[in-house]
Amino acid sequence: MKKNCLVAQSGGPTAAINASLAGVINGVIASEKYDRIYGAIHGISGVFEKNFMDLTDLINEHGQQIDLLSTTPAMFLGSCRFKMPTIEEDKEVYEILFKTLEEMNIGAFFYIGGNDSMDTVDKLSRYAAEFKSDILFAGVPKTIDNDLINTDHTPGFGSAAKYIATTMLEIAHDTYIYDLSCVTIVEIMGRNAGWLTAAAALARNTYNPTPQLIYLPEVPFSKEQFLEDIKQQLKISKNIVVAVSEGIRDKDGVYISAQNATLDKFGHPQLSGVGKTLENYVKNELGIKVRSIELNIIQRCGGHLASRTDLDEAVKLGEFAVRFTEEGNTGFMTALKRKSTIPYMYDIEMAPLAEIANQEKKVPREWINEAGNNVKQEVIDYMRPLIQGEVSISYRDGLPVYIPVPHLNTGAKVE
Repeated sequence: MKKNCLVAQSGGPTAAINASLAGVINGVIASEKYDRIYGAIHGISGVFEKNFMDLTDLINEHGQQIDLLSTTPAMFLGSCRFKMPTIEEDKEVYEILFKTLEEMNIGAFFYIGGNDSMDTVDKLSRYAAEFKSDILFAGVPKTIDNDLINTDHTPGFGSAAKYIATTMLEIAHDTYIYDLSCVTIVEIMGRNAGWLTAAAALARNTYNPTPQLIYLPEVPFSKEQFLEDIKQQLKISKNIVVAVSEGIRDKDGVYISAQNATLDKFGHPQLSGVGKTLENYVKNELGIKVRSIELNIIQRCGGHLASRTDLDEAVKLGEFAVRFTEEGNTGFMTALKRKSTIPYMYDIEMAPLAEIANQEKKVPREWINEAGNNVKQEVIDYMRPLIQGEVSISYRDGLPVYIPVPHLNTGAKVE
C-alpha cells in the first residue's frame, strides 16, 4: 500500500515559501510511491493538534490553484514558533507526534522553513533513526535572512532583496527632489547576518550612488564613527541615504536597538528601533533634516515584487525533496549549489540536517570594506542573479489576486 505524505511550514513568511509548498505538492501528486499529501496547519503545532487539510483534494479539484499558490506571499498553511524539545527533555512529545504520523500512514514529512525549522526536522529525523521508524524527514529551505549554511542561498531571499533594492531606488528618487541637506536612514531586517541590508547596494546605478553607507551586523558599530561617516558624505552630496541592519551592535556585542529588548521563544532578541535611535542621534548632533524608515514586515511578503528566479528555485527545491525521499533518503535539506554566476547555473543537492541546524551563514568579512560602512563588488555579483525576472500576477479591482486562506481565520471573531 502506498504511503501518504505530510507537509508543513514554519518560521517567518516570505514571498516564495508557498512556491516551495507547490513544489512539494507537485512532487507528491506526480509520484508513483506516495498516495495523498496532507498539510499541517500552523507548523509542527498543527501536527500535535491534528489540524490537517488534504492538499491532494485541493489541487485535484482546483488544479489551476497550484500556480496561484506559487505566487501568493506568506504561508498558505500558516506558521508557528514552537521550539521542539530534545528527546532527553521530553520523549513523550515525540511519542505522541509519531503515533499521529503512523495513524495517518505517513511515509515522508516535509518541513519548509528556516534555521529553527531545520532544527525541528533534524530532531524528528534523529528520533526516527534511534527508534527505528521508517518515516522519512526532509527539510525544504526558506528564509529572507539567507543565513542557512550549506546552500548557496535560500528561497525568499531573492524576492526580499529585489523588494529592498527597488524600495531603496524609489527612496533615492524621493530624496533628490529637495535642494537641502538631509539624511535618510533605512532600517532593514537582519539579526546577526547582514545579507538583506547588503542587498540595498543593488539599488545603485549610473546616476544613483545611494545608499552611500551600509552597516551590517558582521562588523562592530560605533555611533561616533557613524557620525563622522555622515559628515564626510555631506561634503560630497546633500542627500545621504543609509542602509542599516536592525542587528548592528557595538564592540561589546550589545545590540544598538536592544539594550532592554525582550527575547522570543528561541532566545533571540526582538529587535526594533535602531533607525529611530540613529535618526535622533544625527539630528541632535548635526541639526539637519533626518528621517528614518523601518521596512519591517513589508520586506518579507512583497508578492508583487517577487523574483521569478526565486520562485522557480523554490518550486524545484520542493520537487527535489520529494524525489530524494522516493530514493529512500532522510535527514537532509535540499540545497542550491552554484556552478557559475555568469551564466547563472546551479545544481540541487542534499545537505545533512545535522550540519545545518543551529548554524548561521554570515556575509564574509572580505565582502565588506575595511571601514565597515559599505560592501564590495562581490556582494553585487553574488546577489544580482537572484533578483532576475518578474512574476505574472492577476489583478481584480486593482489589487493582486492571491489564493484564499479561510482555514487560517477560523478562530477570528467579527464584531
